[in-house]
Amino acid sequence: MLQTVIQPDDFLDCYRCKTSIDVELAATRAMDFPIWVSWLMKIRNIVVMPFGLRTDPGKGETIGFFPVVMRNDTEIILGFDDKHLDFRISILTDGSHAYGATWGRRHNWLGRIYLAVIMPFHVLIMRGAIGRID
Repeated sequence: MLQTVIQPDDFLDCYRCKTSIDVELAATRAMDFPIWVSWLMKIRNIVVMPFGLRTDPGKGETIGFFPVVMRNDTEIILGFDDKHLDFRISILTDGSHAYGATWGRRHNWLGRIYLAVIMPFHVLIMRGAIGRID
């Protein structure tokens, strides 16, 4: 159950919009980031490279920048685990709304600093992502 996964220090947020589209289209639209986000990701990859953090999604299916972790008829979960934090994005639809939630578990001081630095961008990016769904 969710209570066994989420810890008190984990980061969680969620945004919602009205839509009747299915989860596949919702996820594709949400993860179709504007060019400025692509540039931020390139800068991020250059900055984190000396710290040995992941800079590519690895092998397998991706939507946008992120690997697909799980999918069913109403939800797609994207994300990965790294040494500084574990990160997931959930795109969920229920027939009348779409939800975009993010979860992060910081593992160390680098994860805390990383999340603090990206937080202002994260909020803008996720609000925009959910806004593109419908």
